[in-house]
Amino acid sequence: MADAGQSAQVVATVRHRLKTVVVRDDMIGWVQAGTKTLQFPGGTRTWHRGELFLLQRGTQWDVENDPAPDGHYRALVLAPGRDLLRAIPADAARPVAGCASLPADTDLADTLQRAARALDPGAAVSPAVRQHRLQEVLMLLAERGWRFDPGLDLTWAERVRQRIARHPHESWHVTALADAFLVSPSTLQRRLAADGTSASDLVREVRLETALGLLHGTDLPVGEIATRCGYESHSRFSAAFRTRFGLPPSDLRPVTPLAQRMTRPG
Repeated sequence: MADAGQSAQVVATVRHRLKTVVVRDDMIGWVQAGTKTLQFPGGTRTWHRGELFLLQRGTQWDVENDPAPDGHYRALVLAPGRDLLRAIPADAARPVAGCASLPADTDLADTLQRAARALDPGAAVSPAVRQHRLQEVLMLLAERGWRFDPGLDLTWAERVRQRIARHPHESWHVTALADAFLVSPSTLQRRLAADGTSASDLVREVRLETALGLLHGTDLPVGEIATRCGYESHSRFSAAFRTRFGLPPSDLRPVTPLAQRMTRPG
């Protein structure tokens, strides 16, 4: 997710569990229907309708989304971006360590919805207003005792991941990525190795994580999602997705026609 911020309406109509989901950006989520459960070594955490979940970037969880009796799981998710996190004083509240929860009171719920509407690419809203809406969310969270730690500058792996995520369908390879950052392929390989990864690993991760977002947040056919994420073969995409997340992409279907696609401003 870019520093401009991002929002998603996650919708599901079937209970499902995803293994080892990595949180790439600090995340604010509001469960509007059903329940969300995170499983990790040593325990579980569950959020019900009307509760907020705060997830620290860099953490990983087994995630279970369980629809309510009416057959729907819904959650509004925001990622404010790291730049805005620096505007919240370090002594304003305690940092989220792993995950946290709090009730979605009226002020928070209204502010979250305004921020999500501002992040809609179809909204006639200036970048300054988008930033203001997200800052409102962060300020309310701080007043309720929580903030996210902005941390250090982006690692090379994070920078490359963001570049791939802009166009996951493209035929990315180390030379093309090195050209994008004006460095030699050997330099890029060395810097990614220092982060414990490689260009091919990052391409695979980004494509599958993008596909997961599209499966949760849109009603696009699985085949079209595969194409948008750089897979020419539906079967190869399904196999790779199942290997990574522990279930085939078809298990995340059907979703409601009203599911909104994940947005990426700018």
